[in-house]
Amino acid sequence: MLKVDRIRFGYGAEAVLDGVGLEVGRGELVGLVGPNGSGKTTLLRVISGVLAVSAGRVSVDGQDLAGLRASSRARLVSVVPQNPQLPEGFTIRELVLMARNSYLKLLEWEGRGDVEAATRAMMETSTLELADRALGTVSGGERQLAVVAMALAQDAPVMLLDEPTSNLDLAHQTGIMDLVVRLMEERGTAVLVAMHDLTLAAQYCDRLIMLFEGRGFAVGTPSEVLTAANIEAVYGAEVYLVPHPLGGTPVVLPARGARRENYR
Repeated sequence: MLKVDRIRFGYGAEAVLDGVGLEVGRGELVGLVGPNGSGKTTLLRVISGVLAVSAGRVSVDGQDLAGLRASSRARLVSVVPQNPQLPEGFTIRELVLMARNSYLKLLEWEGRGDVEAATRAMMETSTLELADRALGTVSGGERQLAVVAMALAQDAPVMLLDEPTSNLDLAHQTGIMDLVVRLMEERGTAVLVAMHDLTLAAQYCDRLIMLFEGRGFAVGTPSEVLTAANIEAVYGAEVYLVPHPLGGTPVVLPARGARRENYR
């Protein structure tokens, strides 16, 4: 469904992404992991069309995104950004309905189908009962659910999520990821998610792509990618790995005092 073919992006002569490639199939959840500055957010922005590549190709279901208008791209790719700046006075309903703009003509109002799509997205994310609440009056977890609902209302076959669990407590972290997995399975959406929490990424993702200095360092199942050697090479940290009691995926435990000299 989503194919990224050897893309390159940089600022001037400095390459931020250099030859990165990946594929995400329908009904598959693929995680992007790597340290700060490795290119995760930049890669998501390139795929969404916010940034233009200097080389390579991004396609959805065979369609090259570079040649499409913004409204056409929005029908193919939805985005849940990291810490989005939201209009505090908007209600959740108004925010979710904004996702339908790509289906509307200039000066056209939302129709019955748009309202139904927004209502369905709010029902799926348990935000319908909050629909008339202003964004400035709801919790951080509820705001994040509203942003997910907005992405779902786009009815796009590909969803990009940038740190969807950041700044959320443990219950909301698992709640958001459980929701993403359920909706992915029900809708057959291809999902690409950038995550810092390696243990959480291992629990939920079918495959992981580890980025390092703008390049793909390792690709495979969570157990194949999250090895002590890979993590030390990329993050510069010594860790212990133990199997999760449910499913056996890697649980990443930092070694106490590892790389402490960097913070003296």
